[in-house]
Amino acid sequence: MSNALLDVPILDAHHHFWDLRSGPLHYPWLQDPVPHDFFLGDYTGLKRNYLPADYRKDSEGFNVVGTVHVEAECDRSQQVAETRWLTELSASQGLPSAIVAHAWFDTENSAQVLEQQAEFPLVRGIRSKPVTAATPEQMRQGVPGSMQDPKWLEGFQRLRKHGFSWDLRVPTWHLEEAAQVVATAPDIPVVLNHTGFPWDRSPAGLAMWRRGMQALAAHPQVYCKLSCLCLPDGLWRVEENGPLVRETIDLFGIERCMFASNFPVDGLRISWRGMFEAFAQMTGDLSRSERLALFHDNAVRFYRL
Repeated sequence: MSNALLDVPILDAHHHFWDLRSGPLHYPWLQDPVPHDFFLGDYTGLKRNYLPADYRKDSEGFNVVGTVHVEAECDRSQQVAETRWLTELSASQGLPSAIVAHAWFDTENSAQVLEQQAEFPLVRGIRSKPVTAATPEQMRQGVPGSMQDPKWLEGFQRLRKHGFSWDLRVPTWHLEEAAQVVATAPDIPVVLNHTGFPWDRSPAGLAMWRRGMQALAAHPQVYCKLSCLCLPDGLWRVEENGPLVRETIDLFGIERCMFASNFPVDGLRISWRGMFEAFAQMTGDLSRSERLALFHDNAVRFYRL
C-alpha cells in the first residue's frame, strides 16, 4: 500500500449494513425470490449478512475512525425501524458513527416520517431517491415523484426544518435537473452520491456527465462522494477511474469532496483494500492536509461528527 495513506485517518462517508438472517428488517431487493433490476447486474454476492464485524474485516489494516451508514433500501414501511436498528447497532458495536436515513418527499406522511427520523441523534441527513428515467431517451416532464413534482419539491424543502442534508442519487442524465433543484435551497447541504454515476465512458457519455457535474459544482452547498466508480460491465480500473476522480476534485474543489467505500456493494467489483490503495495512488501527489480533507475532514464537517 502507498505510504500516502498510512498517516491519514479515514471517515468512510458511505456504506451499508444488513442482517438477512436474524435481523428485524426485510430488504426486498436482497430477499425477494425474484431478482430486482440492479445497475451492476448479478448481485448474488450481496445476499449475505454485512455487519460491523464484516466491515472491520474488510478494512483491516486501515485507520478507519468512523463511518456513515446510508439507508439500504429496506421495506419502506420499515424506514424508521431501520434507523432504530442502526442506532442500537452503533451503541453495541461502535458503528456506524452517523446515519443517513430514508423518507419519501412526496407521500402524505412525509412530514411525519421526517419528524420521527429527527428523534434519533445519529441521523444527519436523508436519502430520498426521486423517480428517474431508465435512459436519457425516456426522460419525461412532470412525472409524479420526480424532481419536477410540486409535492416532491415541497417535501425536499422540509429538510431545512430539521437541519438535515440531502444525499442526492440520480443517474447522470438527471444531474442538470438536480442542479436546478438545489438552486432553490442554497441553505440545504447536498452531497452527490457515487461521483455522479459515470457509467457511459464514451466521449458523448462523459460529456453529459461533465455538464451535470459542472452544473452541480456551481452551487457551493453541494459536495460530492468519490465512490461507486463501478461499471455495469468490466473491472474497476485505476487507469480509468483516476482521471475522473481528479476531474471531479478540480470541479468541486478538494474542500467539497470525500472518499467513500459504498461497501459491500462496490465489493462486487473490487476489494476494500484494493479500492483504498487505488485512492491512495490517485492522491499520492497531494499534500497531507489535502488528503486529510478528502479521506476524513470533509465528511466530518458535512455530517457534523
